[in-house]
Amino acid sequence: MPLQVSGGGQKARFDPGGVTITADIPLAAEVIEKGGQALNPRGELYTRDNIRERLSMRDFMDTLRSSGVETGGPAAMGPRDRQAFGNALDRWLAQNAK
Repeated sequence: MPLQVSGGGQKARFDPGGVTITADIPLAAEVIEKGGQALNPRGELYTRDNIRERLSMRDFMDTLRSSGVETGGPAAMGPRDRQAFGNALDRWLAQNAK
């Protein structure tokens, strides 16, 4: 049964047995909190072990931007990022094949 989550201004429905692909860290955190799995488009699988660190860094960068510091953004996605994503998705599919 799909569950609904919202985080970072985004709303999504996800199947607890599936994977949510998102760069939205608060959304990924909520998916994980509700028992789902989340993968970012650069191939990093968010886990209970790493999502709090990602949220803390996101919040820190948001605070810097709010105070006027120009932080830039993530580098443009390149071929290595797409390859890393494809590899991570393949691993997830192989581990979760039903």
